[in-house]
Amino acid sequence: MFRLTNWVIGIAVTIISLSLWAYINRPHALPEWPQQVTGFSFSPYHLGQDPRENHYPTPEEIDADLALLAGKTVSVRTYSVEDSLAEVPRLARKHDLNVCLGAYLSYDDERNAWEFPLFLETARNNPNVVRAIVGNETQHLGILDYDKLLGFLDQARKTLRVPVSTAEPAHVWHRHPDLVDHVDFIAVQILPYWEGKEVHAAVDHVFNELRGLKEAYPGKPIIISEVGWPSNGRVKQDAVASTANQATFLRLFLARVPKEGYIYYIMEAFDQPWKTDIEGAVGAYWGVYDVERNPKFEFVQPVVPVPQWQVLAAISMVLAIITFALLLIDSKTMRGHGRSFLAVVSYLAATAIVWIVYEYTTLYLTLGTLIIGVLLVVGMVGILMVLLAEAHEWAEALWLGERRRYMTLAPLPDAQLPMISVHVPAYNEPPDMMKRTLDALARLDYPDFEVVVIDNNTRDPAVWQPVQAHCEALGARFRFFHVEPLEGFKAGALNFGLARTDPRAGIIAVIDSDYIVDPNWLRDLAPQFAEPGVAIVQAPQDYLDGGESIFKAMCYSEYSGFFYIGMMTRNERNAIIQHGTMTMVRRSALEEVGGWAEWCITEDAELGLRIFEAGYEAHYIPHSYGRGVMPDTFIDYKKQRFRWAYGAVQILRHHTRGLFSFKSSRLSLGQRYHFVAGWLPWLADGFNLLFNVAALAWSLAMILAPRNVDPPMVVFSLLPLSLFVFKAAKLFYIYKARIGASTLQTLAGGLAGLSLAHTISRAVLLGFVTKGVPFFRTPKLAENQTWHSALAMVREELVLLAGLWLAAAAVTIELGVDAPDLLLWVIVLLVQSLSYLASVLVSLVSTMPSLPARYIGLRRIEQPSME
Repeated sequence: MFRLTNWVIGIAVTIISLSLWAYINRPHALPEWPQQVTGFSFSPYHLGQDPRENHYPTPEEIDADLALLAGKTVSVRTYSVEDSLAEVPRLARKHDLNVCLGAYLSYDDERNAWEFPLFLETARNNPNVVRAIVGNETQHLGILDYDKLLGFLDQARKTLRVPVSTAEPAHVWHRHPDLVDHVDFIAVQILPYWEGKEVHAAVDHVFNELRGLKEAYPGKPIIISEVGWPSNGRVKQDAVASTANQATFLRLFLARVPKEGYIYYIMEAFDQPWKTDIEGAVGAYWGVYDVERNPKFEFVQPVVPVPQWQVLAAISMVLAIITFALLLIDSKTMRGHGRSFLAVVSYLAATAIVWIVYEYTTLYLTLGTLIIGVLLVVGMVGILMVLLAEAHEWAEALWLGERRRYMTLAPLPDAQLPMISVHVPAYNEPPDMMKRTLDALARLDYPDFEVVVIDNNTRDPAVWQPVQAHCEALGARFRFFHVEPLEGFKAGALNFGLARTDPRAGIIAVIDSDYIVDPNWLRDLAPQFAEPGVAIVQAPQDYLDGGESIFKAMCYSEYSGFFYIGMMTRNERNAIIQHGTMTMVRRSALEEVGGWAEWCITEDAELGLRIFEAGYEAHYIPHSYGRGVMPDTFIDYKKQRFRWAYGAVQILRHHTRGLFSFKSSRLSLGQRYHFVAGWLPWLADGFNLLFNVAALAWSLAMILAPRNVDPPMVVFSLLPLSLFVFKAAKLFYIYKARIGASTLQTLAGGLAGLSLAHTISRAVLLGFVTKGVPFFRTPKLAENQTWHSALAMVREELVLLAGLWLAAAAVTIELGVDAPDLLLWVIVLLVQSLSYLASVLVSLVSTMPSLPARYIGLRRIEQPSME
């Protein structure tokens, strides 16, 4: 951990990272803000105040806001005279501010009936009201009949002595040329952000719009009733809402507008968090001052995109160094390339989490958005943890200098070999298949062994009696037990066999009922127990039928990654996952820890963890000594993986104290890491299902209320996409580099693994809320399924696939994908659907046994030499 290379790599990446932070946040010189602007849009609501809830600012708060603006502007523009807002003109006189008085009009005739007369009265009674605006974007928003608007305008012009107009975007004025005859001036709202303009082209857009109105209505005075840029919110086409862009637009606009000679009102003086619910997140962030009345950007000095970047960079550096150091614990054999790779990933992950938290802290949070934010941040932290775990496995798989625990075969004389009891649990297995398994055991080249066959709960005598007869024919070494009833599933059968094992047997070996073992299996591996601390010797599972069909070739490829990458990496820290076939266990250790756990449906992995907790070692020999058969149908493939994932959660729940407490077990740090990190992707799959359900709900809300619900922030969409791309790259690189898989074989294995994501999701979630589910036995030599039964087996996946595709299509059609956040969200929905699509495809492929494996170029995994 404290090697010079680590320091050199850490310092180099730190310098590069800091340089990038500094480059991105280099200052941009802009024209200075004038001492006075002609006007601000003025909504004096404070945090927690909302006109929809009849919660208005007090006169004292309004007076304080006007005092802050005094000397900085000539005039303020209001939007309503409801409640305390009618006091604005009177209070503004104290501070020598003119007022452009506004009346809020809508389809609510009852409200209009008291708002409009009060508006007229307020305008007449306050000499500092220099102009009046009747209605704000009533035609653009479609909230007032056009003829009614004209009536209100005509009445105001007759009643008031000041110029009168209504405020609308330019396209409304062009669409209603007769509207100009009912106003004294054109009050135009020009907000280039909503038009998707890039910030440096936005000022030109403003004056192009004004030029168009001037040409259309020559001689009619034009006032810019709203002009501005938001400091936060979603990206819209080329328009990015940020504090730096807000400063850039306003300072460039204010430098040019005096030359053009227009009166303008900057949108707006103060941020309005209450507008989030009606305009989306961006609605809260149009203020030059934030809700606490602090200026949001520099008025004179050069603008820095993130003024606090030094602090953020420092925090991200500290987090990155800590993460890098943790990843390098017990990694002394890793080469420099691996360390550099982990350093880069650590810095990227730390920067991502700092940026996410920073972005979220810039928002105005309600209780609801706070809860959503916390859940999103927790989810993103989870994604980063999975990414770091995947990166660590990638580095250790590819850039390991030398193996610390590479096991070699060391033959022993027959006299020194222990007696071994081979246990074969069986339930309702095809008799001919079991006979082949037993015949292979009879051919074992080993001096002293027995075979104990435990048939538990098979009801049909025609299934178990031929096996019993075959055992009798094979001789005294073979003992057969038929037990009915027998509790505890496979673990119960193994415990039954353990109690009836020859007292001389020091080693228990276990194989499944479909395995054809190599004659050298016991002779080659039994010598590993010569070391007294070794309690488990494990060989990988292998399969006879990988070449039968494309489906089985896909399964074979998917399994290979675990046995020839993951298990070998785990073996470096004595942390392999024990699997219940091709395993050998020291009998004394097995009895010491209490035998096989009948409460757990993955009794093999659970036993291995208990043996590690007791301080024993396991040796993994990455060489095939036996081959069985794979699931024949996709539903059986799913049931097998469901059992493994559900059992993993059972183990994590049962062994939480042992995994995370240093007082209650003898697990090393490496063992704790591998057991938690190894199951982390499965846990992520579980929560991924919740994410997909939430994504569907969010998408529906976006479509039904586009002005109220924004797509998730870009950074939240980028992280799951980054994880998907990272895992896909890792799969291709490691499979090709470590196990010699072809591109097609890698794709096939990846597709098979992806097809199980929903099954794993369900298993993990059920594992957290239930105590136990029935043991799912993987059937052997099952009948082939029809295509409609295969589709029935993936009905949940089909529903979610259709939901995500429909959501992506609806967002695209209704909202478009011209903004990066919308485009990324649609991509997220489509990427999230890939696992469900994979399930459907693999299920259909499993119904086609006639498609030979050669179509994907299957070749058997190259096994490491055991010389």
